[in-house]
Amino acid sequence: MVTNNEILEQLQKYRYLDLKYETGNIFGSMCTKPHPMTLEIIKMFYETNLGDPGLFKGTKMLEEESISIIGKLLNNPEAFGYIISGGTEANITAMRLFNNMSKSNVNSTNNTDKIVKSSNIIIPETAHFSFDKSKDMMNLNLIRPPLTEYYTSDVKWIKDYVEDTISKKGENYVSGIVGIAGCTELGTIDNINELSKIGYENGIPLHVDAAFGGFVIPFLEDKYKLKNYNYDFDFKLEGVTTITIDPHKMGLSPISAGGIIFRNKNYKTYLDIEAPYLTETLQATILGTRTGVGAATTWGLLNLLGKEGYAKITNECMEKTAYLTRKLKENGFETVIEPVLNIVAIKDENAKETCNKLKEKGIYVSVCRCTNALRIVIMPHLEFEHLDNLINNLCDVNKK
Repeated sequence: MVTNNEILEQLQKYRYLDLKYETGNIFGSMCTKPHPMTLEIIKMFYETNLGDPGLFKGTKMLEEESISIIGKLLNNPEAFGYIISGGTEANITAMRLFNNMSKSNVNSTNNTDKIVKSSNIIIPETAHFSFDKSKDMMNLNLIRPPLTEYYTSDVKWIKDYVEDTISKKGENYVSGIVGIAGCTELGTIDNINELSKIGYENGIPLHVDAAFGGFVIPFLEDKYKLKNYNYDFDFKLEGVTTITIDPHKMGLSPISAGGIIFRNKNYKTYLDIEAPYLTETLQATILGTRTGVGAATTWGLLNLLGKEGYAKITNECMEKTAYLTRKLKENGFETVIEPVLNIVAIKDENAKETCNKLKEKGIYVSVCRCTNALRIVIMPHLEFEHLDNLINNLCDVNKK
């Protein structure tokens, strides 16, 4: 019979093959080493199931309190939502909401000429791949506006498109708009302020994917903000309906801890599915069984770190971002744009080849899809010495 120790020894061999954040060779991930306190919280809540919240009332309270704290951070004391598996589930949930709202609104008119067969969602070219999963799952029609020179959605194009569809009285009906606050590839922020106006004035819901930026933008010091750049993205903009925000990224919670935040609880009715054998007979999340660990660790860190703690973490990352950008330029490299958040994109016509060469040296970066560039995410596990090592290896593979 195999003993506990033997199993643990075998598992350790597999774990040894994994990269470790603290070694400083992971440069392309939006996740990081979780806060050490979360280990104790995991032990306390590892058996909880928020899919059946009546059995775990305390854990459900932690989820509700976490959403309340995040909601206030996002300028909405009336916020409603869930701590779920991550940004992918959150974005799919938002698209499911918009799809169901569209069908409900059209069907309520009893106009058979306007039956929604495929909801039309205006979505940036730089959007996360989770929206492509939504397309496959719900047969959505994704409308991609052109990008500006700053790699953000062209709001004038969107405004013109919306007005054109309305003038056609339902043809090419727009079911929702998506804006990005901290795009996965470049860290750019769409002009959410203008998207909010377009959505609000035309009765179109707006989802903001701030999976990464949600725990960065509210804490940025002015000295790290670009001049003439609009960082507004949250519920103070009246057209914003939903926001994705991930505690397991810059929030330092362990995986999995994503967040979907609604402007208010009324939107839940578009998502509810009957679950008669559970303690709450209506369920709105995509996952049924879902651990309470994410909610508990998020609650713990929100209360432990607070605004001051998260501001310290964020601005240390921004200081390192500025350092890396400066050192890159000193060594003859160019960035695609001046960093908006703690993400640096380095111009490279042979980005994939360079990425593979760095991997051979034990340095793991990623590449951009929207332009030829290497993508570096400056997360809390990276130190200045790690950035110097990255630059040295970049120079080596590029013979600079």
